[in-house]
Amino acid sequence: MYVNTFWALLPPVIAIALALITKEVYSSLFIGILAGGLLYSGFSFTGTMQHVFVDGMIGQLSDSWNVGILIFLVVLGSMVMLMNRAGGSAAFGKWSVDHVKTKAGAQVATIILGVLIFIDDYFNCLTVGSVMRPLTDKHKISREKLAYLIDATAAPVCIIAPISSWAAAVTGFVDGANGLTLFIRAIPYNFYALLTLIMMFTITFSGIDYGPMKRAEEQKRIKEPEIDEHPSLTGAEDQPNPPVSGKGKVIHLVFPIVVLIVSCVIGMIYTGGFFEGETFVDAFSNSDASVGLVYGSVCALIITVIFMVSTHVLSFTECMNAIPEGFKSMVPAIMILTFAWTLKAMTDSLGAADYVGSLVTAIADKHALMSMLPAIVFIIGAFLAFATGTSWGTFGILIPIVVEVFGANLSNELMIISISACMAGAVCGDHCSPISDTTIMASAGAQCDHIRHVSTQLPYAFTAAGVSFVVYIIAGFVRNWIICLPLGIVLMIGTVFVINRIHLKEAQAEL
Repeated sequence: MYVNTFWALLPPVIAIALALITKEVYSSLFIGILAGGLLYSGFSFTGTMQHVFVDGMIGQLSDSWNVGILIFLVVLGSMVMLMNRAGGSAAFGKWSVDHVKTKAGAQVATIILGVLIFIDDYFNCLTVGSVMRPLTDKHKISREKLAYLIDATAAPVCIIAPISSWAAAVTGFVDGANGLTLFIRAIPYNFYALLTLIMMFTITFSGIDYGPMKRAEEQKRIKEPEIDEHPSLTGAEDQPNPPVSGKGKVIHLVFPIVVLIVSCVIGMIYTGGFFEGETFVDAFSNSDASVGLVYGSVCALIITVIFMVSTHVLSFTECMNAIPEGFKSMVPAIMILTFAWTLKAMTDSLGAADYVGSLVTAIADKHALMSMLPAIVFIIGAFLAFATGTSWGTFGILIPIVVEVFGANLSNELMIISISACMAGAVCGDHCSPISDTTIMASAGAQCDHIRHVSTQLPYAFTAAGVSFVVYIIAGFVRNWIICLPLGIVLMIGTVFVINRIHLKEAQAEL
């Protein structure tokens, strides 16, 4: 009685609500998982245990894609520890003080790096965090703000980059039409991703912050730079006075990152058949991101160890000691990811996909609502991704439905807008959700408490989502991105300033 009904969405709703209320993520996720197991088994004790631990947790940890992501996490954690022990991060922090003079400059540098690393969202989150933490710490930018900038340049950038693992995923869900052509045509209509970028630059250059993020920024400004006011998600800062080489230079951070980027790109196109004759674009479209990232990160780790030893900043023994410390630093992130994947398995087994699919199909059958379909799809996609914590799963549910409704007709502009609304809604929900793997990675990359990242990011994400929803309503009737996108940009900038003005008036009234 609980399968293929609204009850299928109850477990993630419970987990998310508890996480936001209690500020504790592990128990909240486990209670959500338990609720899913109970609903699936009809409240049978043995059935619940079987479904939660065997079908759910063990099943997810034996999935090759998930294992690949965990290996990538561990290797990246080891690389970060190597860069820290070699003194590369400290040297970059000192260099950045001389070359990046302002707080806005540090934020812009973070955004630009996030935009440039558009290949994969996991790779983006952890790499940008590792590189930019020393710079943002020096300019007293809170870890919450750093986590937001990382998160907002991960999935939102990947979903508008034709050469990325996300483009490959989207095109794989489109039958009966050229998936890559559809993806490219949908980019100007991906209002949430584009307006999120506009919002980041607006708050950076205007100095505007509001909600919990403003409080986090104010707390950071009044504290000394070396004081970390909350524990990191990764636990990397919990190591008791780890030895740091005094010989480290900026190159000991930059070189491993460059090698990592190049290696991961080569690893991904290798899995897509580039060295067997496929074009670069086709190789990306066919790539296995999980395997490619493992290949690339392991090669980068080996090269990094050789580089550290050959430049005499770390001995071979010190490198080997740093690797398990890097592993340990990623254990909390791995735990949260494992619980989030298990919760998704509970939701899938309860038929959430079929339930949401039936809702979209019912709406699409009402021709009077066709012009409103992009806005409706955006909201449904956002809610589904928020509840399940997955963009790709949301693509897999909604995109085939939208394609079927319009008959894979690429000449139908409303179909292009609706597909883009599906992608934008999925990214929006993924961006907001505390159980999203990308959100978890952003917390890990910034070494920020996970729930604090979520609570400070939500008002910003909701602002971009609200403006995007309005623009999708307009786009459903106008059906021309040349009109709708500039209008959305103006609305986005105006909304940020209006919100700031409202908050200033409220603050003055309290005085």
